[in-house]
Amino acid sequence: MRRYYFISDDLDDLSQIEKELEARGMTTPQIHVLSMDDAGLQKHHLNDVAPLMRRDVFRTTAKAFVFGFLCAVLVMAFAIFSGATQSIGWAPFVLLAIVVMGFITWEGGMWGIQEPNIHFKRFEDVIKSGKHVLYVEVTKGREEMMMKEVVSHHPSLQAAGLEASPSGLLIDAENSASRFVKWAP
Repeated sequence: MRRYYFISDDLDDLSQIEKELEARGMTTPQIHVLSMDDAGLQKHHLNDVAPLMRRDVFRTTAKAFVFGFLCAVLVMAFAIFSGATQSIGWAPFVLLAIVVMGFITWEGGMWGIQEPNIHFKRFEDVIKSGKHVLYVEVTKGREEMMMKEVVSHHPSLQAAGLEASPSGLLIDAENSASRFVKWAP
């Protein structure tokens, strides 16, 4: 899955683009608009980027989890090689390893909530200037349809790059949940 970025200053045009993409089989979780104009996004019924996704929480928490795990391994290695487990037992060291790992992971999340999402950082100046960033998560084989049938009909839309999408599983989960909600009574 790839993520295509576009810049626009017209929410009406972005609303039309979203409708055209959905009419051609794309789902709402694949289409997002990043903007400072939250009221305008609601008025035009555009899929906004969730506040938590605007922050770098998930990436920094994952990094901190790995670091915390390594620190927990160090605590357990100290316990094994120091011989302290023979006199005071394993319980304090296991508890300390869990606390160290949990605290470092939590701190990583707190650090990430203060940082903008690494994928959106390059658009900060664009968004502050009042423009909007549309990004579309496209599966392989659908790229040509999006570019030829939709984007080419909107000349005010400015291409702003593409990258591999880190959220393919999340989109699949959202689509499955949506189908389940429609199916369930």
